[in-house]
Amino acid sequence: MGKKKMKSKIRGSSDTSSSSSESEQEKEKKKLRKLKKKLRREKKKTEKALKKKLKEEIKKLKKARRSSSRSVEARKDEISTDIPIELMEKSKAMAPMTKEEWEKKQSVVRRVLDEDSGRYRLIKGEGEVLEEIVSQDRHRQINREATIADGNFFQMQSIEKLKFK
Repeated sequence: MGKKKMKSKIRGSSDTSSSSSESEQEKEKKKLRKLKKKLRREKKKTEKALKKKLKEEIKKLKKARRSSSRSVEARKDEISTDIPIELMEKSKAMAPMTKEEWEKKQSVVRRVLDEDSGRYRLIKGEGEVLEEIVSQDRHRQINREATIADGNFFQMQSIEKLKFK
C-alpha cells in the first residue's frame, strides 16, 4: 500500500502541474477569444460609422446637384449645348407647368450670341426673339459689326469649301 500511495502522490503532483499549465493555456485562449471579439466589435463600429458618413456624403452630393441645377437655371445668360436637366428628369418634365413657373421663365430676358452671324439677340423665356430699341448711332454700330461678322463668316465658308475640293 505504501508504494501505491507514493505513486498516486507522484501522479497527483504531476497532474496538478500539468493541470496548472493547461489552465494557463485555457486562460490565454480565453483572452485571445475576448480580444478577437473586441476586434470584431470595433470593426463593426467603424464600418457602421463609415457607412453613416458615406450616406451623409451622398446626401450632400445630391443636395449640391439640386442646388447646382437651380444655379444653372439662374445662369440663363449662357448658351448650353447640353441637354437641360429639366428634360432629363422625366417626371418633372412630363408634369404640367404652373402659371407661376411659366411667368417666371417668361420674365427672363437674356442676350444670346448667334455664332453664325455674330449678332447678339434678345431671347425672352423659352425662345421668343425680341427687338431691341436703340439709338440711331448704336444701330449703325450694330450694322457695321454685323456686316463685318457676315463677311468673316462668308470667308470662312468659302475657305472651307476650297479645302474640301
